[in-house]
Amino acid sequence: MAGKRYRTLGIKKIPELGPFLDEVIRITEVPSYIPSDPVLFLHAYDDVADKQIAGFFAAIMAWGRRDIVISKVNELMERMNHEPARFIRSYSTAHEERLFGFKHRTFTAQDVHYLCLILHRIFIKYGNFEPFWHEVYQQAKNQKRELIAVFHERFFQFHEGPDRCRKHIANSEKNSSCKRLYLYLRWTVRKNSIVDTGIYSFMPASELMIPLDVHVARHARRLGLLGRKQNDWKAVVELTEKLRLLDPHDPAKYDYALFGMGINDIKVPEGIILNEHIK
Repeated sequence: MAGKRYRTLGIKKIPELGPFLDEVIRITEVPSYIPSDPVLFLHAYDDVADKQIAGFFAAIMAWGRRDIVISKVNELMERMNHEPARFIRSYSTAHEERLFGFKHRTFTAQDVHYLCLILHRIFIKYGNFEPFWHEVYQQAKNQKRELIAVFHERFFQFHEGPDRCRKHIANSEKNSSCKRLYLYLRWTVRKNSIVDTGIYSFMPASELMIPLDVHVARHARRLGLLGRKQNDWKAVVELTEKLRLLDPHDPAKYDYALFGMGINDIKVPEGIILNEHIK
């Protein structure tokens, strides 16, 4: 398509998508969603700290086919004896051999090792992950900066690690979409959800950004909710602002609609497709 942007709906037309998207959410955000999605690792443990760690690794490794992601995260949890919080709290360089041979796409045992060292230091200082997130959130508010940018900065203050490790933690100030970290926050912040666990209370769901992957972006463009062609932070801001017009209190729930359209093979009414050439 010529030009720098796709066609988008006017603000007054966006609410007309609400009934269709809400129906897709109703079909998608159901108990049967959990076993086929990496969110299952937050449901696999009773201890909140275990949920925090297992969910974090599941989120930052969540790219590619979901069944492969689940298999690799399960392998990592097995290496932690399915006690991820205990593993992190006692972790040191002496434990690195437990990770030897682990690999998921560009994610290596060395990357996991440095992330474990950082998480160990965070858990020793804060007790668990949420107080750290809360401090990051307050700093972001005070400095008028984006949450994940501050998270990236503060996270690596506990251990710099090699450059290859740093790329696994996104930074919105580098124009990354931050999909995986906002997926983690959707899992942990949204309450009253069958799928998302709501174990964190440091921020309201109204401030969540949409976890933008290629599937979500494609369907958003088809419906005229996203004009930007790049899947970057600017696209995340554009799309989330549109979704807040549908529900200002819980915009991230529409991840289930836009992602669910694909996994449920839902036929979109032709009358609401704005960019028909996008398949």
